[in-house]
Amino acid sequence: MLRKIIVGYDGSPAAGDALAWALDEADRTRAPVELIHADDWPAWTPVGDPSSGSPPPDSSVVEVIGGMMERAITAAKRTHPMVDLSAKTVHAVPAQALIDRSRRAALVVVGGRGHSAVAELLGSVSSAVSAHAHCPVVVVRGSPASYAAVVAGVDDSLLASPILDLAAAQASAHRVPLRVIRAWAPATSIWQDGKVTALELMERERGPFDALVTDLRDIHPNLKIEAEALVEHPAAALTRESAGARLVVVGSRGRGAVRGLVLGSVSQHLLRHSTCSVAVIHDTLMRA
Repeated sequence: MLRKIIVGYDGSPAAGDALAWALDEADRTRAPVELIHADDWPAWTPVGDPSSGSPPPDSSVVEVIGGMMERAITAAKRTHPMVDLSAKTVHAVPAQALIDRSRRAALVVVGGRGHSAVAELLGSVSSAVSAHAHCPVVVVRGSPASYAAVVAGVDDSLLASPILDLAAAQASAHRVPLRVIRAWAPATSIWQDGKVTALELMERERGPFDALVTDLRDIHPNLKIEAEALVEHPAAALTRESAGARLVVVGSRGRGAVRGLVLGSVSQHLLRHSTCSVAVIHDTLMRA
């Protein structure tokens, strides 16, 4: 049985973009799609407490949410009639609901911005889910040109392989080039000349990167693959690359509920500054 593509849906334009992206992906992969609306009312009112058994929403709220989900399903079945589509509403904090469902999902897809009040308190849903999900997460934004490339940001970790797998699959599906970027943050020291340090770094690290790209080209002989190695902070390099891309694929190493949100990893920087969609591969895939 194929694992589901889970879509976080709150009726916002960003959620609509996420649903459209997920439907196109499901059409290609034949994976079922499930819309999840996590209703956190009234957990984030001044007197609400999500652990105190707060009462469920009243009937008018339930009716509005039900109508929103029904309209989304109806529209999706018109545009993607072959996709196996379902919807579910849960009473939970949105980010946690999606993280929980990611354990059994192929992919979680969310919009870059939504309506939830949680974003104002704990950071956006996309940031939390991408930091802690158990499957790849795609945060959808932008309107890429049909020829826009897929960009993969890799380092020397084991995450490079799943990053390249997803990026190559997306580039092949859209018949666009794949750009593989390896960026090293410049070394700085009062005892070293920055240019000399950069050259030494490139000489030492370029070999493994070239071997990685050669293997990738052998696996995907019909895919146009461009590779570039840079001495530049990875967050800056990939943010710049996002300007002309349809998708940037990166990895994220989980660091716990607080550190994953506030320490400013490359993936979290991209979620704030990328002009295109971002796919995040979490390192729980390597520990499973």
